[in-house]
Amino acid sequence: MGSMEIEGLRANELKKKEREEEEEEAKIDEDELSPIEEVRLTVTNTDDPTLPVWTFRMWFLGLISCSLLSFLNQFFAYRTEPLVITQITVQVATLPIGHFMAKVLPKTKFKLGSKDFSLNPGPFNMKEHVLISIFASAGSAFGSGSAYAVSIVNIIKAFYGRDISFVAGWILIVTTQVLGYGWAGLLRKYVVEPAHMWWPSTLVQVSLFRALHEKDHQRMSRAKFFLIAMVCSFAWYVMPGYLFPTLSSISWVCWVFSKSVTAQQLGSGMRGLGLGAFSLDWSTIASFLFSPLICPFFAIMNVFAGYTIIIYIVIPIAYWGLDLYSAKTFPIFSSHLFTAKGSVYNITAIVNNKFEINMEEYQQQGRINLSMFFALTYGFGFATIASTLTHVGFFYGREIYERFRESYKGKVDIHTRLMKNYKDIPNWWFYLLLVVTVAVSLFLCTVLKDQIQLPWWGLLLSCFMAFLFTLPISIITATTNQTPGLNIITEYVLGIIYPGRPIANVCFKTYGYMSMAQAVSFLNDFKLGHYMKIPPRSMFLVQFIGTIIAGTINIGVAWWLLESIENICQDDLLPLNSPWTCPGDRVFFDASVIWGLVGPRRIFGTLGNYAALNWFFLGGAVGPILVWLLHKAFPKQYWIPLINLPVLLGATASMPPATTVNYNSWILVGTIFNFFIFRYRKKWWQRYNYVLSAAMDAGVAFMGVLLYFSLSMEDKSLDWWGTQGEHCKLATCPTAKGVIADGCPTF
Repeated sequence: MGSMEIEGLRANELKKKEREEEEEEAKIDEDELSPIEEVRLTVTNTDDPTLPVWTFRMWFLGLISCSLLSFLNQFFAYRTEPLVITQITVQVATLPIGHFMAKVLPKTKFKLGSKDFSLNPGPFNMKEHVLISIFASAGSAFGSGSAYAVSIVNIIKAFYGRDISFVAGWILIVTTQVLGYGWAGLLRKYVVEPAHMWWPSTLVQVSLFRALHEKDHQRMSRAKFFLIAMVCSFAWYVMPGYLFPTLSSISWVCWVFSKSVTAQQLGSGMRGLGLGAFSLDWSTIASFLFSPLICPFFAIMNVFAGYTIIIYIVIPIAYWGLDLYSAKTFPIFSSHLFTAKGSVYNITAIVNNKFEINMEEYQQQGRINLSMFFALTYGFGFATIASTLTHVGFFYGREIYERFRESYKGKVDIHTRLMKNYKDIPNWWFYLLLVVTVAVSLFLCTVLKDQIQLPWWGLLLSCFMAFLFTLPISIITATTNQTPGLNIITEYVLGIIYPGRPIANVCFKTYGYMSMAQAVSFLNDFKLGHYMKIPPRSMFLVQFIGTIIAGTINIGVAWWLLESIENICQDDLLPLNSPWTCPGDRVFFDASVIWGLVGPRRIFGTLGNYAALNWFFLGGAVGPILVWLLHKAFPKQYWIPLINLPVLLGATASMPPATTVNYNSWILVGTIFNFFIFRYRKKWWQRYNYVLSAAMDAGVAFMGVLLYFSLSMEDKSLDWWGTQGEHCKLATCPTAKGVIADGCPTF
């Protein structure tokens, strides 16, 4: 039989299958269809409950993916340009491996208890693929990379120079990750099963899974494209990763004006406003904001608008025009803490033997000062929280209420009906998990309290706050795709109630904010499983096991790096251009000092310099109301409701630790792919865009690990112009009269 005939038979089989699916969908009662148009267009209304999901392939690829992702994300978290390997990378990378295993594994059946089992039960199917992806990302909330609580271990050991036992660190990480399961289980009936709770972000995953599992007769298959792109990414990263690191931040303004402080403040992409700065390093482009290839263009433009207003209008006016908060005494862009004279604040000097604030030393050094940019970052953070609540309330409040009321009536759509074919998760699983997790956490806060400072009542208060906020935040996320961040609220609350104890504050924040974020992330995964018709018990076990494995690997990698790399995270003690500067942990450490050690009263209260920033709460709350009133007054002006103040005000929420070169490069690449290529080469974009993103991530990750083990561990380095950073040494100089700093001119 010729190849043309074979292709014809395949095409006929495909058409037959499509007709059968259409006939099956035609039998569905219209009342059962999802009330959400986007869901009707994206999610199939059929299911095959006979597809095997509890397979050797799923376990093997899931365990490998989970372990590899946890290792790589934790490893890269310490680097100046951290790289987060996302779930999409796993989706794309495991597809050809799954098909390969389906071809080569033996199909022999053997008894496993009372049931037959085979290493190869048939073709690699979509449900296995979904479980593998969820397995891989179970340890991180919304693709954040690694467990949030690892940062507590990092700041204790690397910044404060104190000790915490491995056991206490492991319990802290696992309990903060697993606690969210309890909240998720209690709320599943309200925000997963109802059709009106549609979780928009899951539709991206559904679309990608369906695209990857469609028949692929193109000459350049997605698997081949992925392999070629990954090899190119792998090969190129040796340049910015080792031979020519200056490519990570090309700040040509600094090269042209090598002796001008102002020009370098404007042009530096790492320590300045990044005017004209860009990067040829994928880890820089995708490090803090994740891959720009998977972000919709409208979101990129919202970020661009907010970023431009804040960086190129507000900052220059505040720094050069108003000298706000004595801005010129400090670097224009820094996450460090300073004395009033512009020198770096000696944090270790104000920490006593009990790991609490030493008031004598604090009074001797004086109030803590922030760079003007860092101070405004907190102000915009306050405004973002307040504006998110009022924006969602005014623009989506009625919609959320109506959808929640509809869901309360218990209307069952086709997806919920199809899920009735599978055994549900007993509620006692969640209750037991919640009780055990809280009990173990109480053990940590009583028996091991000396290591984490958090009292038992602080743990219970954080659990109460998490439970209180999880339902409304879940409803907001499920209907509007906006997830308000509550980390500043939790920091503020305990900072007022229990000041002077930095580790207690970050532990409270992690138990309160992060367990809520984990719950929302778990519910998001449950909804993905709901749309993809994954048996609920399989979902639960994969999530739970993946979380334990990921947390254990996270703390293992963290412990290894903290013990083996000298002066890790201490950028003033590390060799020039060392990659181990821990930018995320630096901000986490500063937050522990601001909210915990010193306390908000001495920073943002009457005893501090930044009390006026509290007005940002009011401004953020009122802003969306004004936009809503304008929309009501001029309903024909379609552009008014497009003003999304939470996005605009929160555009620079990742800064610091993210820098302007990260944003510049991210916006540029995102615009090229999600506007120009999407508009003019839509078929190419549809087939290869997500695949390219995954390949770039994978190539950089593998080369980064290879460079570390083969060169960095052997202390083999190069020293030439291309390895000496972006050449903007004057960007960190103060410009106030009489302030002296090493290597800087005196004004």
